[in-house]
Amino acid sequence: MTNPSHPEPYAPPARRIHWIMAILVILVIPLGFAMMNMDSGPTQDRLFDLHRSIGFTILCLAVIRVLVRILNPPPAPPESMPKALWIVANTVHYALYVLIFVMPVLGWLASNAFGSAVSIFGLFTLPNIIAKNDALADLFGDWHARLGFLMTALVIMHAGAGLWHGVIRRDGVLSRMWPGLSR
Repeated sequence: MTNPSHPEPYAPPARRIHWIMAILVILVIPLGFAMMNMDSGPTQDRLFDLHRSIGFTILCLAVIRVLVRILNPPPAPPESMPKALWIVANTVHYALYVLIFVMPVLGWLASNAFGSAVSIFGLFTLPNIIAKNDALADLFGDWHARLGFLMTALVIMHAGAGLWHGVIRRDGVLSRMWPGLSR
């Protein structure tokens, strides 16, 4: 049985990949908004390349993250957390999992349909998965943008909930994922 103020933590590999991905997602979202709201030119092109590179890195890490989760199942829900709150938290978590796979793929499809190659940090170029097609570029780009707003909202909710647990409730839920705080 766990101490209610120190519920069972996530495994160290799960915590590490969570925070690496959190940093990348927190970087890629504002990059996306910035590049879409600037004039065309070399700076915008560099931001697109960086955004695509980080997005592909997130996709690769998403695969690793699922493997880490399979090998290190998450701990049981904290005893202090009401069941309804746990259901909401899990819904947000699973939505974020879906988005870390769907968003990079949609971005890749949109880029290819627009006629742009996807270069990863200038090291290599991903193969085109579809041919240039303006209608598909608009469709995939529109869905990528819409889901980007959803991802932003879910990330804010997730971070806000973590802070609420850590600062307001002080119920140990934040320490389950925060490096160095778990016992």
